[in-house]
This record gives sequence, structure tokens and C-alpha cells, in this order.
Amino acid sequence: MPKRSLRSQLLAQRRALSHDAWSASSRAAQLNLLSLDEYARAECIALYAPAHNETDTSLILAAAFKSGKRVLYPAVCGHHMVFRPVERVESLREGAFGILEPCPTGVDHQADEPDLIVVPGVAFDLAGHRLGYGKGFYDRFLHHPGRTAHLIGLCHDFQLTGVPLPADPHDIPMEMIVTDARIVRVPR
Repeated sequence: MPKRSLRSQLLAQRRALSHDAWSASSRAAQLNLLSLDEYARAECIALYAPAHNETDTSLILAAAFKSGKRVLYPAVCGHHMVFRPVERVESLREGAFGILEPCPTGVDHQADEPDLIVVPGVAFDLAGHRLGYGKGFYDRFLHHPGRTAHLIGLCHDFQLTGVPLPADPHDIPMEMIVTDARIVRVPR
């Protein structure tokens, strides 16, 4: 199936989630992610502010704050994305595309800073390939030559497909996909 058709179909399915279904799925997926050794060992994590029924990250954020981890959120600057520190959720403001992001104060971080990057997506496959919104922000960001962070795709289980996604040579696969129903470690 072409990327555009698959993207439209899965975005419609995600937007059709009831609040209760979204909340239950998001909670289960976040608890699965919090159970990972990679999360426990990370001192600095990069999260995202969910939009359009993306899997929530608020439990992960609260747990990270409680355990003293540094937290970064993405901010779009023109055609590029950087990560900025978040010290409290109230400091997030509506940014590009209506998505909450940190204010432009402090230092902008690149992909070599976090130990773990939680990546949203429209779809993921079992090989770790990701279908995003088509703008390429994460793809460009993750190509940083110094990046050593674990890459974890976080999504609702219906967004994880057993059918291989179309992948371009510049796409960077995830190491793991975490859903409300399972944790998939991608073989390398």
C-alpha cells in the first residue's frame, strides 16, 4: 500500500479512538515502556507532546521527573527540529503545527544528548521502520552522527503492522516498538 494511503487510513483510525480507548491504550503502552531496562538506565530522555490521539507520554514524563532524569521535548525551528529541556509541563507552549513544545530559552540539544528517544509515528513495522507525517523532521534529526540513544517507537497496537512499510534509504529504524499490547525488540 502506498505511504499516502496507509497514512490516511491509520490517521483516521487513530482519530476515531474514543477518549477512554485512547487513555487506556496510552496508559498500557507507557507502563510497558517504563518497564524497560533501557528506560531505567537512561539519564536523559527525549519525549514528545502527543497530537491527534498519538500515544500519551504524561506518565513517562511524571516518572522521569520523579526519578531525576533530564527530559527533552522536540521543537520545530523552520525545517529542522531540536530538543529543548522541560522542567515542568506548564512551560510547554503551542508551537509548530499546534503541538506543545518548550519555549526557546536555554540550550537546544541535538540527537547526541539523550540516552533514549521516544519517537511517535503514524505506523511502525516489525523491522522497526516508521511511517511519520511525511515532513521528515525526525528522520533529519536522528541522522546526527553522534547519536547513540536507544530509539523506541511508541504507538497504539493497531499502528504496528506485520506488513513491511515502504522504507527509504535515509529512514532510521527503531530498536524497539512499544504498544499497549506488546514490546517488540527489532533484531539487528
